Amino acid sequence: MSELSFPQLILAWYAQNKRELPWRNISDPYKIWVSEIILQQTQIVQGHDYYLRFLSTFPTIESLANASEDEVLRVWQGLGYYSRARNMHKAAKQIMEKGGVFPQDYDNVRALKGVGDYTAAAICSFAYNMPYAVVDGNVYRVLSRYYGISVPIDTTQGKKHFAEFAQHILPKRQYADYNQGLMDFGATQCVPSNPNCAQCILNDACVAANEHNVGGYPVKSRKTAQRQRFFVYVKVVTPTGTWLHRRSKKDIWKGLYEYLLLEFDHKPDINEIQQADDIKSIKSKGAWSFLHAEIKHVLTHQIIYASLYSIKFDVPVHFDGTGWTLVEDSKLAQYAMPQLIYKLDKFEV
Repeated sequence: MSELSFPQLILAWYAQNKRELPWRNISDPYKIWVSEIILQQTQIVQGHDYYLRFLSTFPTIESLANASEDEVLRVWQGLGYYSRARNMHKAAKQIMEKGGVFPQDYDNVRALKGVGDYTAAAICSFAYNMPYAVVDGNVYRVLSRYYGISVPIDTTQGKKHFAEFAQHILPKRQYADYNQGLMDFGATQCVPSNPNCAQCILNDACVAANEHNVGGYPVKSRKTAQRQRFFVYVKVVTPTGTWLHRRSKKDIWKGLYEYLLLEFDHKPDINEIQQADDIKSIKSKGAWSFLHAEIKHVLTHQIIYASLYSIKFDVPVHFDGTGWTLVEDSKLAQYAMPQLIYKLDKFEV
């Protein structure tokens, strides 16, 4: 059995297995903040290119603060969870209002729009090497397996327990390396399914490995039911362009543009679609086309079944209400839209 403590084992493993990533080996809090926000709900493979693109477009806090929301959403397009981008934009403005210097203590980092306990701890640890434990899904898995912690991670009590426990076992130094090492260990060695326990540096003292029950950790108390939604998009095409509507309700994709949306609580037939109030409000007669059969679009807590139609008009048509924009077809790709639209209507971005 190893005489090294758990943190020492993680640090030793990290020294040999550290992943080379563009947000590693830097101490710029702005770049670290960008990486942490992008990597929330996003795999590293996908987040890598978005990180580079975001910093290429907005290399400084000032450039992000001075951008329009549309510009920010356009760069973010395809990542999902667009509130992350809107919050970053607002936080950049917060920072500029207070002198343009990124906060250098936990409380002020935590006070930024969209920054929670995890992100604040990560920024303070990685940028400033401060003694804050960083607890993500990988850390939940490693700690629960190694120490045999059976408190459910999807409860308030469980999250509090893991946060306090992770802070308690934090080493006395090398906070950034330890936190990054622990997350890397969970991402590459102590993986969710079929981890290679025989070749694991922690296997001697790992409770889950010795119980032959790695699949039993971490413990979860419930599974959130996914909401089912039925979207029918109607592309309204006129001689001078296509109508887009900007989403403004407190819902998914707020701030993004889309075609005319009809939402149903069931799979509708063509008669229901053509009799919808938003369609009947268009006084002119147009030629209907069916562009794309129903596809299934899976989000974290909901499943969307969506199809696409178009109506082409020979005369101008208008929409009442706010949020509508008539866009030349050649300029459609300049507007940030949900990825679902691109799945349905395969034009070039």
